Order: sequence, then C-alpha cells, then structure tokens
Amino acid sequence: MANSRSGDSVIDRLVRVLATFDAGHTAQTPSEIARRAELPASTAHRLVADLIGSGLLERDEDGRARVGMRLWELATRGSLALGLRQAALPAMEKVQAALRQHTQLGVFDDDQVLFLERLSHPDAGANIARIAGRLPLHASSSGLVLLAAAPPEVLERVLAGPLAGLAPGTLTDPAALRRKLAEVRRLGFAAAPGSVETVSTGIAVPVRDRGAVVAALGVVLPRENVDERRTVAVLRAAAQEIEETLTRSPSVFG
Repeated sequence: MANSRSGDSVIDRLVRVLATFDAGHTAQTPSEIARRAELPASTAHRLVADLIGSGLLERDEDGRARVGMRLWELATRGSLALGLRQAALPAMEKVQAALRQHTQLGVFDDDQVLFLERLSHPDAGANIARIAGRLPLHASSSGLVLLAAAPPEVLERVLAGPLAGLAPGTLTDPAALRRKLAEVRRLGFAAAPGSVETVSTGIAVPVRDRGAVVAALGVVLPRENVDERRTVAVLRAAAQEIEETLTRSPSVFG
C-alpha cells in the first residue's frame, strides 16, 4: 500500500477521513474534513471524491459529504457487534419497559466503552451516550464493569493514563478507581452517581458469553430517584436472558 510523504498509508488516510464523522459532524465539506483529519486539502478532496465514487460517502443537497448507506451495509455484514446487539435487544426492551429510562449496551474497544445500542423513554433523564458513541472506561458504569473484568495489563494502562473528569462524580484518582473496581467485582455491578453528568446515575451489570464478560448492560437514571436494588435485579435478569440466548447460538465472538 503506497505511503504518503508523512509515511502513513492510503488506508490510514481513509480511516482518518471516515473518523471525522461523528454525532456533531454528520455532514462536512472536504475542507472541514481536511482540517479535522489533519490532511492536506488536496489529499482530502481526492480521498472524499474516491469515497463518494465508491458509495462509502455521499453528497447531501448542499454538496457536503456524509456517510453513505454502502458503508453502513458493509460494516454490518457479519458484524460481531450486530450479532451481540440482536441477542441483547429483546432483553433490553424489557429493561426499558420496566424502568422507563435509558437502557444501553456497551463493549470494550480501544480502552473505551463503545455503545452498540441505546433505548430511551420519552420522559427519561439526561444521558450523553449515543449509539456508536464512546466514553472513557473509568467514567461510566458500563466502563467500570468492563474495566473490572479486563486483563491486568489493560487495567494498569488505564490507571497510568490521564483519568479525565467528565463531572464532579468521575473517579480521577487511580487509588480510588482501583478500590471502586474491587467493589464492582465483589458486588457484581457498578453504580456511578454523577460520574458522567451531575444529575444522573449509571448502573450496569456484566453480560457473559460462555463465562467471559463480553459486554455491559446498563441504565442511566435521574440521580434523585434511584432504586438501586430493583434496578440491579432487573438488569441481572436481562443479562441472564442475553447470556442464555448467546449460549443457544454459535458464539458471536468466535
């Protein structure tokens, strides 16, 4: 694969272009993409044109580029994330119906929690998590569940890195985070009041596939109205249902 003068390959540059699209940048001009991808304008214009030609990007009515349906189609074929989401969705719907708040499914990816699905009630409280969105592992209940089950080298890497504070309740002290993770392992769930947003509390439990933790099932509740015992019971019942579904099927994780 040919490299640019800076040494990065065409694939690297394509990924950088595609990675500029997020919830806040759903449609962009080539110049905006060049700036966010840190690429020369001529390179970005050429790559955007190629991606549009292949259907991975498309132009909107204002001539800006946006993610194309072809990219979504290719990304979901045989996707591990899609298989896990399909297994979890019926149980997630039961959680959402019982608690009438935000219900979300997250997995570990690149030292972050990546959210595969989210269901929300119209009257639910604040929640910044989005489908295909990410949060730091130390800053959310789902992330704490995943980090508590992660290999030691992952834990030490996260503890050694910057622990950014998203809200007053975020654990930013490595020693306090280590104690919290020990608590999560002991209790079998994570509660994170005010960790992502001051007004909300996240509660999450692990989801296992043949014994290994593969996801976190969580809810986000208004902080002033949390019935922790009931919430954990509802989540555990749903997690067990997901695990039984995964057991009856070929493992989506190989």
